[in-house]
Amino acid sequence: MFSRNSRRKFLEQSAGVLGMATLAARPSRAVEPSKLDILTNKGVAFLKPRQAADGSWSPDRKEPGITALVLSALLRSTVVDRNEPVITKGLAYLEKFIGPNGGLSEAAHANYATAVALMAFKEANKDGKYDSMLRGSQDFLKSKQWDESDGKERSSDFYGGAGYGGSNSRPDLSNTSFMIEAFRESGLLADDPALKKALVFVSRCQNFKSEFNDQPWAGKVNDGGFIYTAANGGMSVAGKNDDGGLRSYAGMTYAGLKSMIYAGLKPDDPRVKSALDYIRRHYSLEENPGIGQKGLYYYYQTFAKAMSLLGAPEFTDIDGKKHVWRTELVDALATRQDPSGSWVNKADNFMEGDPNLVTSYALLALAYARPGK
Repeated sequence: MFSRNSRRKFLEQSAGVLGMATLAARPSRAVEPSKLDILTNKGVAFLKPRQAADGSWSPDRKEPGITALVLSALLRSTVVDRNEPVITKGLAYLEKFIGPNGGLSEAAHANYATAVALMAFKEANKDGKYDSMLRGSQDFLKSKQWDESDGKERSSDFYGGAGYGGSNSRPDLSNTSFMIEAFRESGLLADDPALKKALVFVSRCQNFKSEFNDQPWAGKVNDGGFIYTAANGGMSVAGKNDDGGLRSYAGMTYAGLKSMIYAGLKPDDPRVKSALDYIRRHYSLEENPGIGQKGLYYYYQTFAKAMSLLGAPEFTDIDGKKHVWRTELVDALATRQDPSGSWVNKADNFMEGDPNLVTSYALLALAYARPGK
């Protein structure tokens, strides 16, 4: 797991990069714990009774990854105990998809489901109860990562990445970032070969012409942001320019940044610097910069995770404005929470019309906005 000491070390190195006066810089306006707790409690109260009889959430979608995200969100909320029936019933549902090779290999999107379930089981693990499941899931994800065993050499634009699994195994940055996060949260170190391979793919998803990205489109936009996938010639849901440049967007940029930190990159690495430059130019909590309201709640949770890893209470944008990101994130989520306690995105792309999924994203964002996280 990315330890508090490791996070502090990263922050010490990044203080100059982020333009902070001192490591101990204090936020100008502290997050109101009562507001964060109220939002969290309402979100948890919305999700718990929506569990189906079989222990799942949104069973009509036949996607156990949603259940895994709900469980992770409930456990990280600090409101729900790992021994509560809603948790044990949900984990038992996920266990039905565990195959003989480890991981949720029986799920339709086996890679995705395994990665998010690995984090849920890690949160629920006590006294070694799920140790075997955690190791099996790590091994399963490693076996599904594109590398030499699949005939993909380092020169391949698939190399190091992970896809959804099943019928859609083409690698993308979203699934690869979930895999990287699951690896680190479950104990793999940054120098593990799987993380090193994954970093190759992540680097190729960055709009940054350098020795780390040899793709023909890398220098056309060249803004330090990230796209959805480098595979098969590259693709961005933000579209492309007339010259073939693939436009960056913030949801993937924060996913790329957190993945690079998890993979051991330091603040002076040119890839990290370039990603931070993009974020400075496009800092916003009103939209998912690059694609507007699409994927807004996915963006919120990956924004929160990346900012938490950076470790600073404030972030300074390109105009020199200091943002107390935790407070701003909590405020953004407060204005969007439904009276029922749920969150849902009217821009129903990427399944964000599902309140179970979106409320889980929001609760995860709030968990990482909690002071001291």
